[in-house]
Amino acid sequence: MNHEASRSLYDRALSVMPGGVNSSVRAAPQPYPIFVDRGDGGHVIDADGNRYVDWIQGLGPLLLGHDMPEGLQAAVQSRAAEGPMYGMPTEIEVEHAEFVCRHVPSVEMIRFVNSGTEATVSACRLARAITGRNKILIMQGGYHGAQETTLVSGDADDPKPSSAGVPQAFADHTVPVPFNDPAAAEAAFETHGDDIAAVLVEPIQANMGIVYPEDGYHDELRSLCDEYGSLLIFDEVITGFRVGGLQCAQGKFDIDPDLTTFGKIIGGGFPVGAIGGKTEYVEQFSPAGDVFQAGTFSGHPVTMAAGLETLRFCAENDVYDHVNGLGRRLREGLSDIVADHAPEYTVVGSDSLFKLVFTRADGAPQDECCANGCRQDHACSRYDACPKRGTDVRRAETDRYARLFRPAMREQGILVSQNQFEANFVAYGHTESDVEETLEAYKEAL
Repeated sequence: MNHEASRSLYDRALSVMPGGVNSSVRAAPQPYPIFVDRGDGGHVIDADGNRYVDWIQGLGPLLLGHDMPEGLQAAVQSRAAEGPMYGMPTEIEVEHAEFVCRHVPSVEMIRFVNSGTEATVSACRLARAITGRNKILIMQGGYHGAQETTLVSGDADDPKPSSAGVPQAFADHTVPVPFNDPAAAEAAFETHGDDIAAVLVEPIQANMGIVYPEDGYHDELRSLCDEYGSLLIFDEVITGFRVGGLQCAQGKFDIDPDLTTFGKIIGGGFPVGAIGGKTEYVEQFSPAGDVFQAGTFSGHPVTMAAGLETLRFCAENDVYDHVNGLGRRLREGLSDIVADHAPEYTVVGSDSLFKLVFTRADGAPQDECCANGCRQDHACSRYDACPKRGTDVRRAETDRYARLFRPAMREQGILVSQNQFEANFVAYGHTESDVEETLEAYKEAL
């Protein structure tokens, strides 16, 4: 493939944008990223005219793919034509809020914001105000946006900033523990419980290789929060309206969080975030309560229209059957491929998420109980070797993925996630043919 236009654009971008990009993950493909010109269903076409099957899908927001259904396109165009925004309430905000509250089990009230990061920042502030406490318990290897509270590494006894510019004083109010380790969470509560405002957790660690929870793990977190008077916050920015359908991952796992953060799909491809939860908590946001939260572009009418019409389309069509079916076909197909070509690697994912983690496991490939993606099943002979938390993925062959595997896939016309940690996403615009083409490319690249 010819990539001269992308190379030239990157050369120009390096002069005017740090690293040549506006979000760091986009620079991950070396020596330079692909610059996209347009989307088409489950595909993208780059600046050089090369066409790819696209499993990145905007890093998750595009559940329907790059083509808007007629009703969604009409709603977006209509809202944009009526005026870009007003700084005043609109009916579409109310309709979107009603839809989310009607379908997500724990959400009685919602506040729309502009990004997943803004949602988690606001949720942490709200939890601290509600409880009068300072500390937030997070999972090592989890990701909750570019915010000071969660850009923290280390452990519960020695938290440290994971980014320059984050004061140690912020890290001191964060309690990192391993995902899928209820004993570690219990120990952290025994030490810090009187000052833990909330547990902030992804239902599935979907930003670090896709790590599934052990059976009962979230129930343990729910019990600890109840025992110590802390809030349970589910970060469903990635899983929301993708895992578990319209009920989200909390419905799939039958967990009742106090607060939920959203992003990505609820904006239909436009910038969005939201904090939902119990009325007694969410109504403490200003102006109803004393917790300040505001944003000029919050509830933007174009975003609200795009998000609402996307969810309506999902409710009225076979979207989840389609994307989950293709996701299962990809995971099962990958399980067969790695059994022959790379048995040390681990297939992960759920619903319309999938990933191949370049683990360094010994012994036999995944058993049948995990053929549809690792499920942390103790019956699987690979149980001890599969990733238990996002931090485990750092020990995988990340360089091989970035320097050899992903470029090989790209040259076969397949775009997978920019690094070993991000998820791949199935969209309604993908087809069985896309799946078969992708599986053949995996065989060749591995």
